Amino acid sequence: MEVLIAMSLIALLSTFVLFRIIDNYKKATLVRGKAELSQIASAAQQFIIDNNGALPGDVNRGLPSGIETYLGEGSWPEGPWPGSVYDWDVFPDKAEGPNYQVSIRFCPLSMPALCRFPDEPWAANFDYHSSAYLCIQGQCKAHPNQPADHPGYCLIGCQND
Repeated sequence: MEVLIAMSLIALLSTFVLFRIIDNYKKATLVRGKAELSQIASAAQQFIIDNNGALPGDVNRGLPSGIETYLGEGSWPEGPWPGSVYDWDVFPDKAEGPNYQVSIRFCPLSMPALCRFPDEPWAANFDYHSSAYLCIQGQCKAHPNQPADHPGYCLIGCQND
């Protein structure tokens, strides 16, 4: 009987520890995502300074050529979540001019069946065009070709920051 009680207690404590580890991993991944997005934004600012105020053009699932010079060590353009990648987005706004943002995409290009979204409440309604993003300039959104209310998650640089 004592052995069964001890095994039950060990199982209960193991479950508690496992859930804490998973929760801490999720928090650490989100913090890493925000930190790396900030690092990319800083690299873009340095790029602007060195290129007479010009920002790089749009890139499809990656970071613009030349910006890697300003980034520290890392596996660019790999994102913080498994299977995610960074994507430099530039898209027009008729009233404001161009919008610049760095997105974290969770789906391989043209392969919506292979999307790997974070297990987070903010990603619950994500689809192929959804992203987590950092807004550098303008009115940013989940995807340049989708409406502003398309599911996405602004990590940094949002109107509500």
